[in-house]
Amino acid sequence: MPVTKAQKEQVVAELVDSFGKAKSVFFSQYQGTNVKNMRSLRKKMHGEKVQFKIARKTLVGIAAKKAGIEEAIPGGMMEGPIGLAFGMGDEIAPARILHEIGKNVETFKIVGAFFEGKFIDAAQAKVIATLPSREVLLAKLMGSMKAPVSGFYSILHGLLRGFVYTLSEVAKKKPAAPAAAEPATPAA
Repeated sequence: MPVTKAQKEQVVAELVDSFGKAKSVFFSQYQGTNVKNMRSLRKKMHGEKVQFKIARKTLVGIAAKKAGIEEAIPGGMMEGPIGLAFGMGDEIAPARILHEIGKNVETFKIVGAFFEGKFIDAAQAKVIATLPSREVLLAKLMGSMKAPVSGFYSILHGLLRGFVYTLSEVAKKKPAAPAAAEPATPAA
C-alpha cells in the first residue's frame, strides 16, 4: 500500500520532534533482519529510553533539514530504509544496543551517527558503542578514588597489628613478675 502525503508529513514531523529531543542519533541498516530480532532490539531499547524509528532516507533527510542538522546524512552513505535510534537519556545507549544486536545478527549494522552536534562515520560509532556505560565508569572512578584511602588504612592497620603482635611476643618472653609482698602489719 503506497504511503500518502499526509502519512509522509506525519513521519517527518515525528522525526523532527525526535531529532530535537535526542542527545544522539545512530543510523543503522536492518534489511533482512527477522521480526524476532527486531522485537528483541525494540525491547532492549525501550528499557534504556531509546526510541527506534524506521524511515526512508529521503524523509530522514527532509526531517534533518527541518531540524537544522542538514549534515546528519552525507550523500550516498546509506541505501534503502534507515533505522534510527534516538538516545533520549544516555547518549551512548543506542550505540551499545545496536552494536550488541549487530554482533549476533549479521544483517544489522551501524552506518553512522549524529553525536555531539556532528556526523560521525560507522568506525567512530563502533568505538563509541564499545565504551562502558555511565554506571560502570562511575564505579571505576569511585574505585580509583577509594584506592589511596583503602591503601592508607591497610598500612596503618598493618602497623598497629605488628605493634600489638610485638607486644604480645615480648610479654610471652618476660618471666612472670612475683606477687608483691604484703606489708607487715604492726603487732599491737
